[in-house]
Amino acid sequence: MDCLQEAQVCVRDPQCEALYQTLELCAADEADSQLGEQARGQCLEAQGALHPRYSPLLACKCLRGGGMREERCLRVYWSVRVFQGDEELEESPYKEFPMDTSRMASIVAASSATAPDGQNACLKAAQDCGLYEKCGALRSEYVLACTKRVPASSHCNRQRCHRLLRRFLERVPEEYSLGVLFCPCTHALCGERRRKTIVPSCSYQDRDGTPPNCLHLQSFCRRDELCRSRLADFLHQCQPSSPSSSGCLRESGAACLRAYAGLIGTIMTPNYVSNSSVDVSLWCNCEGSGNQWQDCLRIQHMFTNNPCLTNSIVSMGISGPLSVEGTSPPPPRPSPLVQQEELLNNALPEHNEVVESEETEDLQEEKEEEVKRHFNVIPLYSVKSTVSNLGSGATPASYLAPAPPPLLLLLLLLLSASLSWG
Repeated sequence: MDCLQEAQVCVRDPQCEALYQTLELCAADEADSQLGEQARGQCLEAQGALHPRYSPLLACKCLRGGGMREERCLRVYWSVRVFQGDEELEESPYKEFPMDTSRMASIVAASSATAPDGQNACLKAAQDCGLYEKCGALRSEYVLACTKRVPASSHCNRQRCHRLLRRFLERVPEEYSLGVLFCPCTHALCGERRRKTIVPSCSYQDRDGTPPNCLHLQSFCRRDELCRSRLADFLHQCQPSSPSSSGCLRESGAACLRAYAGLIGTIMTPNYVSNSSVDVSLWCNCEGSGNQWQDCLRIQHMFTNNPCLTNSIVSMGISGPLSVEGTSPPPPRPSPLVQQEELLNNALPEHNEVVESEETEDLQEEKEEEVKRHFNVIPLYSVKSTVSNLGSGATPASYLAPAPPPLLLLLLLLLSASLSWG
């Protein structure tokens, strides 16, 4: 059941609509500052009244696809769960789909299979991405945003960097996005490229090099509906289990890795801790946690001491049995896009930096995607703007207009000449 659809059903009932609007206000106020005792009591009363009569709204889920639709859906999901507390993170807000871990492993292994022994498998994965037009374009887009300095400052635009990182991971086929994230490495040079894939200097590191407290990081994450959702999905999908052979309670390393990738581009962006291992961690520590030390360590250990996550990452460098459908990546397509290979080091912006709104761009892209889904529109490569034709004055129509055959031109010239002589 989709949360947006259930919300539409709810607003047709005046009583349900009134309760839902109350909870919406409660969720917005709680995100800004903790509600007072009286206001909290009114919100709890509305939540209690909604539960027995409108259960479909409380059982709804969302699709993880990025964009404004996902954000609107998550707003509904969390509005009716405004006071759930820690148990909120025990369940994912996203609809679950079956995933084949061995297929994902084969995809990633195939992305580096042609790299000679000892060579940089992550460089090979990046080159394959560059040859596939959509991957190359979106990768260049986030690399530029994450390495470009804000005018009159010495740091990058972290919010835009996050947004384009998420777009890359959500829109590029897994054959390529997982290849650059989980490429297997046997030497430090390869490991360095893998670690720098998400541009650490902008995506999570602070300018002074001091990691924040993990409790503060999680607190900020819970105030943001998208980050809160991606964290809940990660905790749900990557829950460890000792008796399990995979180390995962749900026996799905593929689902765990997708949930891990979903955190990239949020305030809780994880990454590899070094160039010589597959160990990952958040950029945070537990200094100054006081009597919440154990709670802070629990957040760290979700990444550093999680056999489900570790085994899932390791398995991505090992080719598993191919599925019946076939798992080889689609053939590379030539692209004139110039890839920016070197990731520059930039510092982070302040947390309260004001960034321009990009909702219009998201809405336009969603409309384009909707048109393609309904009408199966595949734009011709010849009419797309590329590096080679951006500066020319030609229009798309000029690329499609066929040139007249030479014989036809000759007949027209002879006809014109005979008329002038006559």
